[in-house]
Amino acid sequence: MNPVTTVVDRILRGVSPGRGASELRLSAGLAAVAIGGAIYGSVMGAFGGFELDRLLQIVFSAAKVPMLILVTTALAMPSFFVLNTLLGLRSDFPEALRAVAATQAAVAVILACLAPYTALWYFSTKDYHEATLFNAMMFALASFAAQWVLRRRYAPLIANNRRHRLMMWMWLTVYAFVGIQMGWILRPFIGQPGRPVTFFREDTWGNAYVIIFDAVTQVLK
Repeated sequence: MNPVTTVVDRILRGVSPGRGASELRLSAGLAAVAIGGAIYGSVMGAFGGFELDRLLQIVFSAAKVPMLILVTTALAMPSFFVLNTLLGLRSDFPEALRAVAATQAAVAVILACLAPYTALWYFSTKDYHEATLFNAMMFALASFAAQWVLRRRYAPLIANNRRHRLMMWMWLTVYAFVGIQMGWILRPFIGQPGRPVTFFREDTWGNAYVIIFDAVTQVLK
C-alpha cells in the first residue's frame, strides 16, 4: 500500500496507531478531513452546472464541508468534556478525544467516496429541494457508517468502564444537534440556481429543524 492508502485504510478500520506518532495522527486526520471534505464539497456545489457564475459556489462548498466537520466538532467538544468529567471519566478523555477525531476523519473519507453518487443524482434531477435532501441523506449515511469507527475505538474504553457507552451515545446526540444547526448557518452548500452566489446567505440565522420539515413537505407535495 502507498502512504495515502495506508492512512485511509487505518482510518476506516478504526485502527489506533502506535505510541509516539500523535503528531502524525493529527496531521493525517486533519488532511483526511480537508481533502475528503473538499472533494465532496466541490461535487456538492456543482448543482446547476459549470457555468462561470457557478464555479465560485464549487470553491465555496469545497471550503465549507471541511469547515462544517471541524467547527461542529470544536463546538460540541466542551460539553462532551464536561459530561465526561461529571461521570468521572476525565482520565480517559484523551483516548475518547482520539476516538472522536478518528471518527470525523472517517466521515470525510466516506463522503469523498459518496461524491460520485451525488454527481449522478445531479444528472438525474434539476429540482433544488431534491438535491438538498439527497445531500442530507449522503451526510447522514456517512455519519452512520463512521459510527463503526467510533464503536471500535470506544470498545476498550467501554470494556474498562461501562459509563463510556453512555458517553458515546451522548457524543452522537450532541454532535448531530450541533451539526444540523451549523450546516444551516454555513449554507448555501449547494447554491440555488437563479440566486447570486454568496458564501453566506443573508438570512444566516434561523431554526434548521423547521426548514428541514418544510423542505420535506415541499418534496412530498
